[in-house]
Amino acid sequence: MGKTKQVPKATLERYPLYLKALRRLESEGMQRIMSKELADYIGIESTTIRRDFSFLGSLGKQGYGYDIEGLITIFNMELGLNFDEKIILVGAGNLGRALMNYNDWNHVVGEIVCAFDVDPKESKSGIPIYHIDELAERMPENCRIAILTVSTKVQETVDKLVKCGILGIVDFTHEHIVVPKSIIVKPVDVVSTIQEMVFETNKRK
Repeated sequence: MGKTKQVPKATLERYPLYLKALRRLESEGMQRIMSKELADYIGIESTTIRRDFSFLGSLGKQGYGYDIEGLITIFNMELGLNFDEKIILVGAGNLGRALMNYNDWNHVVGEIVCAFDVDPKESKSGIPIYHIDELAERMPENCRIAILTVSTKVQETVDKLVKCGILGIVDFTHEHIVVPKSIIVKPVDVVSTIQEMVFETNKRK
């Protein structure tokens, strides 16, 4: 991560988009690509792509472009991305089950390997659902990330996740939670996003 400490936030947010596109291109048999071709593929200016990539070193050659396999390897090494990341989901209600049924992240971030709930029931997704009381014993080895969709006892659940070694929480609860400074929490607020969209569309009337 040494090379990426000074990377602007906007650039870091684009890296997963590049990675997703590169893995798709690789699966289609492409071996190298020019920045202009990648720009057309994902809708980001080629100058922006070249600048974003420059934070990771000299990756391309003029007239040759970028080696796709090499780029993917560099993203994996330098950004610490793990395509086999084991993710757990806590809260197997309607939203949780929708996420389990989707569970297709294009091999960019891994997959949900199991879920926990106060009322575990069989899932159509095939992902096992365990009782929340079994969290410690059922926690997958080397699991670092949890998706949180519970509606009650949110802080209590968060405390359990932290105690079990979870380092990052994707939070759908809309509740205020307290975690140690070492824990990363990414709130997902669909309502706020819709409100922002309403505001933006109203401005265009």
